[in-house]
This record gives sequence, structure tokens and C-alpha cells, in this order.
Amino acid sequence: MTRDTLTGSRIRERRLILGMRQAELARAAGISASYLNLIEHNRRRIGGKLLVDIAQVLGVEPSMLSEGAEAALIANLREAAVDSGVPVVELDRADEFAGRFPGWSEVLASSHRRIATLERTVQTLSDRLTHDPHLAASLHEVLSTAAAIRSTASILAETGELEAEWRDRFHKNLNEDSRRLAESSRALVSFLDESNAGADRRGVPHEEAEAYFLAQGYHFPALEEGTATPEELIADAADLVSDSARLIARGALEQYQRDARSLPLEPLKVAIGEEGIDPAVLARRFGCDLPTVLRRLGLLPFEILGQEAGLVICDASGSILVRKPVTGFALPRFGASCPLWPIYTALSRPHVPVRRNVVQQGRSALAFECLAVAWERITPDFDSDPLYHAVMLILPQSDVPERAQPVGASCRICPRRGCPARREPSILKEEF
Repeated sequence: MTRDTLTGSRIRERRLILGMRQAELARAAGISASYLNLIEHNRRRIGGKLLVDIAQVLGVEPSMLSEGAEAALIANLREAAVDSGVPVVELDRADEFAGRFPGWSEVLASSHRRIATLERTVQTLSDRLTHDPHLAASLHEVLSTAAAIRSTASILAETGELEAEWRDRFHKNLNEDSRRLAESSRALVSFLDESNAGADRRGVPHEEAEAYFLAQGYHFPALEEGTATPEELIADAADLVSDSARLIARGALEQYQRDARSLPLEPLKVAIGEEGIDPAVLARRFGCDLPTVLRRLGLLPFEILGQEAGLVICDASGSILVRKPVTGFALPRFGASCPLWPIYTALSRPHVPVRRNVVQQGRSALAFECLAVAWERITPDFDSDPLYHAVMLILPQSDVPERAQPVGASCRICPRRGCPARREPSILKEEF
């Protein structure tokens, strides 16, 4: 790996250290934010006057950006040191270690990434085995059928002479139950094989809809431009197999279309460049409510928002209806989420915006800014109660604030000890 291939990573690292937004640096350097995004992800080479201009804005010598030690590798080494839990006195000399022993540094960083991947796999499989309704139903079917076969077989084996009519009836039941057991077992094996094939398992309507949105990058230009309707997009969606999934996806697309009309893409892009990511300011500027702004920001493409963003929408029961993942913030696929998430605080205080800095527990403690608010999905009358939904925008932070609220994904895979909100013991031991 040549050193100049990581110039973009060094630019991004220096910009984050200064707390500068991508749009601000692009504007100061006289280029578009999308082009700077390509540079920072090492997809465009940079040199000459543009490198000098960016270095001047960032307050460093151009050589520090073009010839410095590998920023991404150093960041991985520091992360591995922090995650180990062992105090490392030489943490500030990670760049020297990477420069003197690049091969060993790469081995260490690769091992750290592999361990993190294996831990996420364990968490996902544990969550699925504990809470997956399809797995529980399949196991129940297998066990109940096996019990029925055993009962019928015991009658045939232990009872003496049976009348031909009853014997034939028991044989028929035994045959039918055996077939049902074979079918249930085959379905269970197929389910497990499909689960092992990848993380994006389909079959549950919400998962089908989620996989469809993920495949589209949560962005629908046809709805933005008004060249297609949600019904037309659903009709062309081969990923949506069941009618239930189509109904769920259609509702989400209709909400997306309403939000896009309230905050059109081009004016919103200009507003973000001028005001930054400030939902309250954007709500006043476009004359819409905070839930609309949070939903809209959470689904914007990276090149428009200028950073990653996650989104969670839940109903009054706390069940997650929409989940757009963001790097480092684990969202459980099944079961109850962490009750300390700000979105649940918002549910207890409808229409009151909630802003919290949180850090999710785990081997890599990453910080996030969470903005949440609950709203009435259906306006009540005198004879009915309000029906609330809540939305939470999740924005990654480069540093962990001093008073960040510790949260988890769900109690079963959260290693935090002494949590007052814990519902069940964690499967993760202290040494895991």
C-alpha cells in the first residue's frame, strides 16, 4: 500500500479533529461536497494546488497529508489497544509502530477486525435463537408432533389386541403425524440454512420491507422527482414477495413521499449547507414539524447529509417499525431494545424534543448524538386515546462526551454491569 493512496483518509481525520463539517471544508477549498467525499474515501487522487488549498484550510503542511503515516491503520491500532482493556503506555506512538513494522501492524489490525466481526456474529445468532418467532414456532411444531407420534406409538405398543377400526385409526394418525414431522423438520433445516447464508434473512414481512429499503439505499429519486408513485415502485419490487411486506413498504413509501414534499431535496441540501444539521432550525425554515425533519434527515444519502446517520421509528409499545442501521450502533433484529434509548424517553414526553449523547456498550464504545421526539400518529377525539409513534435520529460522533449516557442494544447481549434498567441477565461474560 503506497502512502499517497491514504491522503483522503488523512484529510478526513484532520477535519474531524478540527470539528469541521465536510461541507465547510469543501466550500473553503472551492470544490463540491460530493467531490470532497470521494477524495476522503480515497476514490479520487489529489495533488497540486487543491492539496495546498485544503492543507491551508486545515492548518497543516501539504506533506503531512500526502506523506504521513497510514491514518486508517493507525486508527485501527489505537482502537485495538483501547478495546483490549489493557492500559497501553505507548498509545501515542502508534504511528511510529505502524511505520517501523507495517506488516505486523496490519496483522494486528486484521485480527482486531476479525474478532469484532465474530462478536457481532455471536450477538446476532444469540438474538435470533432467543427471540426469533419463526424459529420458536418451528421448534414448537417439531416437539409437539414428536410428542403426538410417541403417544400414538405407545398405545400401539403397550395395548393388547385392538379392534381393527381403532388400529387403523391409530395407524392413520401415526402416518399423518410422521409426515407433519418430516415437513416441519425440513422447514426448520431450510430456515437455519437460510439464516447461515447471510444476515439479511427474509420471510418476515418487516424483514422483507427492510431488505427492500436497504437494497435501494433508503433513497428513492423517483419519489423525490415525482416521476413515480409508491404503488408503481411496489409493483416493480421483486424483493417484496408477501402481500404483508408490500403493504408495509407501501405505507413507508407514502410517508417518505409526504416528507419529501415537505422538505424538497434541493432546497434542503442548500439549507443543510447554510444551517448545518439542526432539526429545529430546519423545521422553522420549512414550516414543518420535528418528526418530519428527523425522518427526512435520517434517510438522506451520505453525500447530501455529509455524514452517516441512523434512524429508528417505534410505536407506543416500543416495537421497532423502521430501523436504518448506522455503523457502531447495534439495532436488535428481534426482541426488546434497550429501554435507555432516548426514543423511549421521548415516548414518555410526547411533543417534547429529546437530545442525548450516548455511548453504546461493547468492545468498541462509540459515541452518538441521538435526537428524538414522539408525536400523535392519529389525532384523538373525546372517545379515543391518542396513538403515539416516536422517531430517533442517530448521528455518530468522533469523540465520546464526558457525560454520555451508556446504552446497549438489548439486555441479553449488553455487557454493562449494574444497569438499573436490565430485564434479564446478559450472555456476555466480563472476559468476552
